[in-house]
Amino acid sequence: MFERFTKDARAVVQGAVEQAEAAEARTVDTGHLLLALLEREGSRASFALTAAGAGGAGRDSVRRALAEARRHAGLSRAETDALAGLGIDVSEIVARVEEAHGAGAMSGGGKPGRRWSGHRGFDRDAKRVLEQALRVAVARRDRHIGDEHLLLALTILPGVPAEVLADHGVTHASVTRVLGGGSGEDTGAACA
Repeated sequence: MFERFTKDARAVVQGAVEQAEAAEARTVDTGHLLLALLEREGSRASFALTAAGAGGAGRDSVRRALAEARRHAGLSRAETDALAGLGIDVSEIVARVEEAHGAGAMSGGGKPGRRWSGHRGFDRDAKRVLEQALRVAVARRDRHIGDEHLLLALTILPGVPAEVLADHGVTHASVTRVLGGGSGEDTGAACA
């Protein structure tokens, strides 16, 4: 599949690995993919993010929202709400854990002072994004998988990145509008 990735898409994948390394995470997750997309300039995904409302200060806001979600162990708002329905207050748990173990203790990084030097694989959800990007490209009848397909995949699949992007006006519909529908106009329904 990676042979079909454009230079920009490969740069995003490599950037996601670098984001995981910087966070001392053992695996690359969907948040790392989104952070890597936010770092890109002059690409189709960068253009789409800016046109859909996540350019400039919007990018910084997306980064802050991802950091806050990571601080809450990567739980989406829907997951936090579901736990609240069971009487579990995630904010209270985070506060207690951070009180005992320090700020960011639930962020999923490695232990302070211990670096992970092994190979960083992609977690299940990150792999799903890569697979979904292929489906999006096929549905749009594109020959290659670009960073815009990765962005579209992140907007389609449920989770923190889709939630954060939607909060900033970046939805599957808005990105598709910016990029043009491609040959397969409704790629979200066809691919999900």
